Amino acid sequence: MKRFFTLLLALATLAGCATNLPPAPRQAATPDYKYLIGPGDSLNIVVWRNPELSATVPVRPDGKITAPLIEDMIAINKNPSELAREIEAKLKRYIQDPVVTVVVQNFVGPTSEQVRVVGQASKPQALAYRQNMTLLDVMIAVGGITDFASGNRAVLIRSSEGNRQYGLRLRDLLKRGDVTANIEMKPGDVIMIPESWF
Repeated sequence: MKRFFTLLLALATLAGCATNLPPAPRQAATPDYKYLIGPGDSLNIVVWRNPELSATVPVRPDGKITAPLIEDMIAINKNPSELAREIEAKLKRYIQDPVVTVVVQNFVGPTSEQVRVVGQASKPQALAYRQNMTLLDVMIAVGGITDFASGNRAVLIRSSEGNRQYGLRLRDLLKRGDVTANIEMKPGDVIMIPESWF
């Protein structure tokens, strides 16, 4: 019986400890970030002086769009300006000097750039990355952590750094208001929130 209580005490101590991973760097945003179009985005394509060629189109799951005079053009992993220049090149067959603007209306982004939250979040999900997004922004979007979460043992997997892992202090950030635990996110980050043992 004494061994059982000793084992329970050891497990409780381990459950309360933070991970052995290094803390995530606070600064992560890059000033030259450009949004990339992904499946599920809604694009407003405006062709100047040609309203009959302008349209709002969805980006299909295969990453392509179809608009007037344009069929099955690949849109994913391009920024809106790049896509506009490609549409202009296609439309040159039909109109003289086309001027095209592409405006993203519904942001989803490519899966490689989404920030994913798995485990003991209230609403685990994938979120479209946006410039200067912080850990607190992500946690607000997923509704925080559950009562069973071991928030200070959460792990950040940063795909942009070869899947390097960092320790997060979610409980300190959300329950204690410790803003030093807040960090900037990067496109493709994954946050794993384990369950507490007790």
